[in-house]
Amino acid sequence: MTRPVIVFAGAVYPGQFGHLCDYLRKVGMAETYFLTTPGHRERNKHRGDHILGFTPDGSIVGKTQYYYTAKLERSARIGRGLLAAVQAFEQQRKIDVLVTHSLWGTPHFLYDETAAAIVSYVEFPSYRSHGWDPAYPPDQAQRMSDKNIEMMHYYQALRSDLVICPSQHAKRMFPPALQGNIEVQLEGLDFGPPLVKTPGTPFTIGFTARDLSNAKGFDTFVQIADRLIRQGIEARFVALGESSGATYGYEQQWVQRKYKGEVADFCAHLMREYPAVAQVIDLPGKLPYDDYVQQLSDIDLFLYPLRYGVANWGLMEILGRGGCVIAPDRGYPTELICDGVNGTLLPDDPDVWVNTVLALKDDPARRQRLGQAARILGQNQSLQVVAPRYMTLFRQAMDNRARRVT
Repeated sequence: MTRPVIVFAGAVYPGQFGHLCDYLRKVGMAETYFLTTPGHRERNKHRGDHILGFTPDGSIVGKTQYYYTAKLERSARIGRGLLAAVQAFEQQRKIDVLVTHSLWGTPHFLYDETAAAIVSYVEFPSYRSHGWDPAYPPDQAQRMSDKNIEMMHYYQALRSDLVICPSQHAKRMFPPALQGNIEVQLEGLDFGPPLVKTPGTPFTIGFTARDLSNAKGFDTFVQIADRLIRQGIEARFVALGESSGATYGYEQQWVQRKYKGEVADFCAHLMREYPAVAQVIDLPGKLPYDDYVQQLSDIDLFLYPLRYGVANWGLMEILGRGGCVIAPDRGYPTELICDGVNGTLLPDDPDVWVNTVLALKDDPARRQRLGQAARILGQNQSLQVVAPRYMTLFRQAMDNRARRVT
């Protein structure tokens, strides 16, 4: 079978699908290229000639003229630059599949302008469908802006030859009428070796996510830690992730409105509310990757009380490296964890979480068994395993396009 020509597109490289692009090319499954913005191409051109550039039609960072359509404008600037690059590429080489990111490689200008099958990756359609904590609601302006993003994602689900979501939880957020064109596949990861704890390190309870946010459940982690500390547990607590920056919720804006700049972020707010935790918890912030992995290795028990989310690469890496995880018995974690087999799933009851933490602390054999199973099952999401699945999806998109144009 002839190797297809697959072009991935995204303003950030490696970003979404960068490693998959490289892997498919390396093992010869496909002839792949990655179209990204000039700065990312320059920083990564040593990785290969297949990393190509496209120039957005104007700045995609900073303020825009109208708040409510800011992300739409950014997407349009990306899409216009992407279209020009795709058409220039097609003057030299036929493209079989274009794999785009719904926001950072927006395909809405590509429909009817290219002969390639178009695949759009959509993490979730909107914050309205994703959900947010009623304690930290969006204001009206944020809700209005979100409607435009939902509109654009629905349009992509309608017009793309295939849409890929990272989880069933994300897919179910789309209207039933659009779900028939959506397939589920999480991006593959290169997990590396299993976690090995540094000798002499105390028993450590950890939280890790890209951001120390409400959506990831950082406030729940702090509340559970507070209860454990007050009960006199002998343990070290650590939370890995950024405390500032964008999150999948509105708690940072709530902090700004409440404290008028006197408190930096949501994490700082929680440390004020829970001084006992503030006195003992380690908050190393964003770390170089090797340092991050070392921190993971020294955590005996991971609490992942996710509140809202459709796919968490941090959780997938913990499991794939053999971490022992406690997570909620709802939403996305239930797609990765089988209770009592490769992790523990619990209801949203702090007392149950506290009691389970104490029981697992005193049962190292059980923690080891759960961690070993987590690593074995986690390998199902390695690049080597998911690459053939993606190739099946890309050929499905090609077939969908062929049927549509005949």
